[in-house]
Amino acid sequence: MNPRSLLAVLLFVGLANQAAAQIHPEEGRPQVLWQDARPLIGKMALVAGNVINVNTAGSVTFVNFDDQRPARFTAVLFERDLTNFPIPPKEMYAGKIVQVSGTISVFKDQPQIVVTTPAQIKVLDKLPTASMPVKAPVVPRTNPGELVIAAYNILNLFDDHDDPYRSDEITPAKPRAEMERLAESIRQLNADVIAVEEVESRDYLQRFVDVFLADMGYRHVVLFEGNDNRGIDVGLISRIPVGPVESNRHVTFPGLDGTPRRFNRDVLEVTLLPEGAPPIEVWVVHLKSNAGGREEAEPIRIPEAQQVRRMLDEEFTANPDARIIVTGDFNDLWNSETMKTIVGPSEGAMWSAGSESTDPALVTYNKEPHRTVIDFMLCSPAMARQFVKESYRNPQGSVESTGSDHNPISATFRVK
Repeated sequence: MNPRSLLAVLLFVGLANQAAAQIHPEEGRPQVLWQDARPLIGKMALVAGNVINVNTAGSVTFVNFDDQRPARFTAVLFERDLTNFPIPPKEMYAGKIVQVSGTISVFKDQPQIVVTTPAQIKVLDKLPTASMPVKAPVVPRTNPGELVIAAYNILNLFDDHDDPYRSDEITPAKPRAEMERLAESIRQLNADVIAVEEVESRDYLQRFVDVFLADMGYRHVVLFEGNDNRGIDVGLISRIPVGPVESNRHVTFPGLDGTPRRFNRDVLEVTLLPEGAPPIEVWVVHLKSNAGGREEAEPIRIPEAQQVRRMLDEEFTANPDARIIVTGDFNDLWNSETMKTIVGPSEGAMWSAGSESTDPALVTYNKEPHRTVIDFMLCSPAMARQFVKESYRNPQGSVESTGSDHNPISATFRVK
């Protein structure tokens, strides 16, 4: 191959890789000077400054940026991690301009970043310009007395890092182009609360929000690692303040044969706290699919449905007026045993916000040849009374247009 052809191939590969690139590690992160680190405590950030000295006390090495004691900001290295550094940190960083990346924590009321690898400290030629991501305003709603709640299976929101405790290597990282299309579909949805399924981790869900939805006001991101071996979890993003959150990943219940089981993923219970109104509980579900046939799926899915119904009955016994929405990807049809079990008998029965929809062309799973409705929004009797008529939405799309093989659903509810 001649040099020009080789150059063209390399250029093509580079552009292809760039097009398929994931979220850059520094993208969407605050970049500040060390004097301004305090307001970012608890957040991932890039902190820069001149290192005046590097000292070791006992088993801890301190990269210091000022003479004050206690230091107003420090990069901290523990002895157990020093083997990761090919050159002593004092030789690497003393007297140099550096940028430290990581989560800003607190020690003795002063901000710090714990450093475990050299990759977290970059030596620079000059101090960078400070920058902050777009501050996320709460997007004003047409009617502040109403709340739009949505559910969306967002199709394998995975990063490109291998989790040694999960079989996530079989699921490729979500292409950036898909994430961009997904973000645009979420913007069009413009819901106040979105229950999401098929997310790898809370950190990556937060990164997705920070990078692609920073101006949408989703200040609250909720996700617990569930039981799925592939690593797909359920979560929730919200503009509305979030109160108590409960995971049911460790709950045991009888299977069809009486053997104790746990949820294949989780049922995530999130309490929303709308201002001046009673709380609303959103339960996020993602039940077992029919991949492999019903014979394989129903011994998993039906016991889970039975347990969800037991949990609802317990709630209604304690409070018949509990405001609960159970929503997500149920992976079964409306007239199935799964859905009949969760909906329950007439007293305490859950009502589907999607019962308004009569157009057979509207589906929630959008891939041929299985286009169908398997995502639902089930409302407790008290919550059904808050439903705003004709507010149910099910915008249609595809992986190519929205970045997901599911279409979102949403409905509007009065909060008082």
